Amino acid sequence: MGIGWGGLCCVHRDGNRMQGGVSIGMGIGWRGLGCVHRDGNSLTPPPPECPSSSGKPNHADILLVNLQYVSEVEILSDRSDTPPPLASLNVSKLATKARTEKEEKLSQAYAISAGVSLEGQQLFQTIHKTIKDCKWQDKNIVVMEEVVIAPPYQVENCKGKEGSALSHVRKIVEKHFRDVESQKVLQQQRSQAPQPQKETPLSS
Repeated sequence: MGIGWGGLCCVHRDGNRMQGGVSIGMGIGWRGLGCVHRDGNSLTPPPPECPSSSGKPNHADILLVNLQYVSEVEILSDRSDTPPPLASLNVSKLATKARTEKEEKLSQAYAISAGVSLEGQQLFQTIHKTIKDCKWQDKNIVVMEEVVIAPPYQVENCKGKEGSALSHVRKIVEKHFRDVESQKVLQQQRSQAPQPQKETPLSS
């Protein structure tokens, strides 16, 4: 089993059910057990030896490890038999998902560094779920290059050319803060609800 190559390493979270595997250590104190699968110069996912934590059939939990950050590799056992057929992997779909998540994390990091309020960050996330064309411009939220929402991010702070875009964004903002208030009221009611008292045995 060759490990001296660069790129990505495909390993299972669980190394107890594998036929041949490695122990991988990284400088951040993380260590993983699993089996490595490589097909020529490309990597393909291993068969579902470890059930998915989501409970979905024909799925497996897999970690992608960047070998540039691996500080230690120990071969625990090598498999001599012919491995089962490898499952297909939609690389394009995974790349799109990774790119989207990266953009969301960078956007969140920018908002925090710019001193955007928590209310503004939450509103941005709500809008972004519906409208992907949503970005930060200083502390303002810019939606579809048409609508600008300035602090404190209320309905009246939505500015733009009157039309369907502005109307749609205003409805999203209005619903967002209505849902936030509903959650506050619900949490307050739960906190004020009387707690059931435990029965104490009567003394004789």
